[in-house]
Amino acid sequence: MADVITIEAQARDRLGKGASRATRRAGFVPAVIYGDKKDPEAVQIAQNEIQRLLNRGGFMSQTYDLVVDGKKTTVLPRDLQLHPVSDAPMHIDFLRLGKGATVTMAVPVHVVGEDESTGLKRGGVINHTRHDIELNVPADAIPEFIEVNVAELDLGEAVKISDVTLPEGATPTITDRDFTILAIVAPSGLKSAQGAEGEDEEGEEAEGEAAAEGGDAEE
Repeated sequence: MADVITIEAQARDRLGKGASRATRRAGFVPAVIYGDKKDPEAVQIAQNEIQRLLNRGGFMSQTYDLVVDGKKTTVLPRDLQLHPVSDAPMHIDFLRLGKGATVTMAVPVHVVGEDESTGLKRGGVINHTRHDIELNVPADAIPEFIEVNVAELDLGEAVKISDVTLPEGATPTITDRDFTILAIVAPSGLKSAQGAEGEDEEGEEAEGEAAAEGGDAEE
């Protein structure tokens, strides 16, 4: 789990589209904090601070300590609106996290062991069925990624969710099946070549059988 980052914010008194536009013109991003059975709280955050966090990556998948006028609240970004042309942050919804809260997150898959994989050494490629895994996790222990080791995989073999060690307290949202995360497969060119070889062999066998049948008929 990544270290919790602190974001400084200010309370926002004026609401509405006009007020939000004025907030953005002043160099701030309007935001709202909601959840934990408390009233929503309108705030504003310096635009350059939000942009810096966005540039780091993973903004939507980690918790933050949002400090509003000296009061700290642990939050998780739940919605981020970007400008359709400039991609500048326009508005953020933060979920307020109470003690012991559990959240549903799409956690990225991080592949290791590629250099040792027999299947990859034989020319196979990784076919990602899922680039991330949706998990129910404790809000104070959101993993940065889920590690998937392919070192022991050969061509045609796969990694399923049951093969992965999840962090303590984390459970997949899909519970009715042992779903596949990735597999080592032959590249399309190799598949085509193998298919063509198989067809040639079948054709030769068929020709041989036809010739034998023809010889029997002449007798």
